[in-house]
Amino acid sequence: MENGFINPNQVWTPEVMEEIQEKAELGRYRIRGMGRSHRVPSFDDLVVVPAGLTRIPLEGYRERCDTQTILGRRYADQPITLDIPITIAGMSYGALSLPAKQALGLAATRMGTSTTTGDGGMHPEERRASKTLIYQYLPARYGQNPHDMKRADAIEIVVSQGAKPGAGGLLLGQKISSEIANIRDLPPGVDQRSPVRHPDWMGPDDLAIKIEELREITGWRVPIYVKIGASRVYEDVTLAAKAGADVVVVDGMEGGTAASVEIQTEHTGIPTLAAVVEARDALRGLGLEDDVQLIVSGGIRSGVDAAKALALGATAVSIGTASLLAMGCNNPRYSEDFHQMGTAPYLCHACHTGRCPAGITTQDPALMARLNVEEAAERVANFLYAMTLEIQTLARSCGKSNVHHLDETDLRSLTLEASLITGVPLVGQRRRHQSSGSGRVEELLRGTLG
Repeated sequence: MENGFINPNQVWTPEVMEEIQEKAELGRYRIRGMGRSHRVPSFDDLVVVPAGLTRIPLEGYRERCDTQTILGRRYADQPITLDIPITIAGMSYGALSLPAKQALGLAATRMGTSTTTGDGGMHPEERRASKTLIYQYLPARYGQNPHDMKRADAIEIVVSQGAKPGAGGLLLGQKISSEIANIRDLPPGVDQRSPVRHPDWMGPDDLAIKIEELREITGWRVPIYVKIGASRVYEDVTLAAKAGADVVVVDGMEGGTAASVEIQTEHTGIPTLAAVVEARDALRGLGLEDDVQLIVSGGIRSGVDAAKALALGATAVSIGTASLLAMGCNNPRYSEDFHQMGTAPYLCHACHTGRCPAGITTQDPALMARLNVEEAAERVANFLYAMTLEIQTLARSCGKSNVHHLDETDLRSLTLEASLITGVPLVGQRRRHQSSGSGRVEELLRGTLG
């Protein structure tokens, strides 16, 4: 503020000016891949408080810290048992190359966890690579096959995703090769926008019927997941659980995508930090916290994020963008290619163009050949292993012999904002607060500010 006037650079920044000029030239909104760019309240606003005299920490070299995770105990005859509480999120064959899908399946298998098909059906190579494969059931029905559903280890009904809640998928023509076109029954090389909602049901009552239908198709054998992009989380999780879901997946606004309208990615949904709390509270309110498992996704970058999510009430986390980065996305080895695209390593979010230099988000045979499946799988498995070690390290420091024993008492908030969102006490304060309900802000302010 100077002489009563707002500094214009605070509003009309070079980035804003560039965006306006680009829209003026294109005559449409921006489209890009990856996730949001500006900061929102996140797991970084929480810290883990290890054991001291009040608890006894565990020795990492000789005392166990279990990571086994069971999903789908509610109704499925064959719930899923994973070795770790980290899964691979749904990313379609089409958005990703076949070598990338194979690598994710192999990595998940080696680490004893699951991977997910995405909006493109089940490719035979992905099924062969994946010991535990979740079949996504999306509005577009691309590649949908009841026989493949029967071969899956769970079905995930996708209502929406965190990177673009309330919007359909987007696959630009340059990524629709003849094979992708054949699988999805689309014309090759033509932009395709997926439907925003399922064609045969409109609400929670219909969802209950759809869940029953999918259970009949799979013989009540496998768990049924429901995935929602984080928006009206408390209500949506309540409805999904009442409709009969075995597992609820909540995808926060930090979630990534191969292509989205930029305003959807940047300005819709709620942060993952808030989403996990609302989802947990919804299941607690129904008395289903032990019956319906909660998977949280959207910007999970490390075992630290995962441990904090587990402490807040998640059963497991799911990673997407992080797994692609682990296998080589934004690799500086391809600096020249990135510069030709007008970007640079660690800054690229052009997944939608099909020109991925690392061979991950492309259908170009020459680019796909750059991705060595075995090497990529090893890198992703290494990353999953490192994440697991990080979760165990934090759990042991809190005196927990099982990562699922982490809870809210193992956390403190660094900011008033995070404390308001989660109910976790602000550092320096001992009083705990409810994470929702009337009078919440006034109560916290009285407790922390005197």
